[in-house]
Amino acid sequence: MTELNDHDPHDHQVQPDRGPHLQHQRTLADTPFAGDDGQPDPQIRDLLAAGGADTQGYLRAIAGLCTVRLLVPVVATATVRGRTESGSLAEKELESDKEADMAVVMLQTGDGRTAMVAFTGLDTLTAWNRQARPVPVTLDLAAASARQDGAEALLVDVGSEHPLAIDGQILAELAVGHALVELPDGQFGWAQPARGSAGSER
Repeated sequence: MTELNDHDPHDHQVQPDRGPHLQHQRTLADTPFAGDDGQPDPQIRDLLAAGGADTQGYLRAIAGLCTVRLLVPVVATATVRGRTESGSLAEKELESDKEADMAVVMLQTGDGRTAMVAFTGLDTLTAWNRQARPVPVTLDLAAASARQDGAEALLVDVGSEHPLAIDGQILAELAVGHALVELPDGQFGWAQPARGSAGSER
């Protein structure tokens, strides 16, 4: 386990996006969340609210996200790759689900980076785009999908009061299945989940 503590949360602030686009998604891995009702974990919301205060709060929020399921939005699109004409996914004309492909949503952030989005609950997802379908995943699977599709960041609860951006080395560690954990002394380190645990198989 390696320690991780020298991080500035202001380096990961979510900036306004320059318009969403759609990334063709082959499939997202199956996850053990059958019957999930999409409700957020109140403790995770509290951690996100404190995530922008300082390094401790930021890392604690990510450690918390490692323990819960997230919802990645996918939308129906008539083409393999497409862009919204008006900048709003809800205003894009879509064909029937039977004829349409499903696409993961990517954003271009205010600093020009490409980011994938994920949400802690159905409420924040539908508030952002009510036409999107939720796909439940663990944080490591979301990070791996983001990296695989060329995204430089993962934005959690974008559009909400307390969004969180995950990028750089933290995103890379999550993408290979590592979990951020808080140690007894208040420091943080990376742990490799036990083989076969949810979201850890590669």
